[in-house]
Amino acid sequence: MLQAHSFLWHYLWVAPNILLLGLGILLWRRGVGRQFPAFCVFATLSAICHLALYVADIAPWVSSPAFWRVDWGSLLTETLLKFVVIAAVFSNVFQPYPSVSRLGKLLVRGLGGILVLTAAIAAGFARPDNIYGLISGAHLLEQTVLLIVSGIILSLFLMAAYFHLRLDRASFGILLGLGISSCVHLATWAVMANATVSVHGRTLFDFLNMATYHVCVLIWFYYLLTPDKVVGKPTAPLPGSNLAVWNRELERLIHQ
Repeated sequence: MLQAHSFLWHYLWVAPNILLLGLGILLWRRGVGRQFPAFCVFATLSAICHLALYVADIAPWVSSPAFWRVDWGSLLTETLLKFVVIAAVFSNVFQPYPSVSRLGKLLVRGLGGILVLTAAIAAGFARPDNIYGLISGAHLLEQTVLLIVSGIILSLFLMAAYFHLRLDRASFGILLGLGISSCVHLATWAVMANATVSVHGRTLFDFLNMATYHVCVLIWFYYLLTPDKVVGKPTAPLPGSNLAVWNRELERLIHQ
């Protein structure tokens, strides 16, 4: 059962991505995509990329170098989409403070693009963990991106907690799914990079990563398709929060 190309292996690779593709389409049809268009695009394109990678893996006419080129394209596409989604969630969470929201959105997008470019360059010059540079570069790039995404999501949660901002149900679910997936994948990469793991052990880690991703897709289903509870907003600013001051000062600087 826990073997590469077993029934469970095929299911865990295909099923979550079909579900994610269906979620993206369903969100558009329900009109939720108007609120979170970035996530709908991410769900659709990410699922298509993973399914294309699956086809490249099982198709006998696809060579190994061609598979890893598809993997590179899938990884870069998904990474850029993740940063767009995180920037959109940041903007939504800080919507009551438009200047902070715009600045934060630009910073996340810009930082994401710079870090992805830096990671890609580092992957090209770093010491390979595989005799083939195409494979080792993809591994290093994926590890770097997972670390960046995990750090940004953790920072968003900490900022929301510090400023006593309530994340709406959809934003929380999106960040929770991305965060869990990134942290588990990063942990498995860390174990495989620093310990002697057998081929079967690596296969088990692959199963763990795929199963985690399946759970994250179900989390997105739950949080995005169930209604948010209506909570009354406080009429006065929360004590100790200086976010309104920051927003006012940013507005003043912008309009000078």
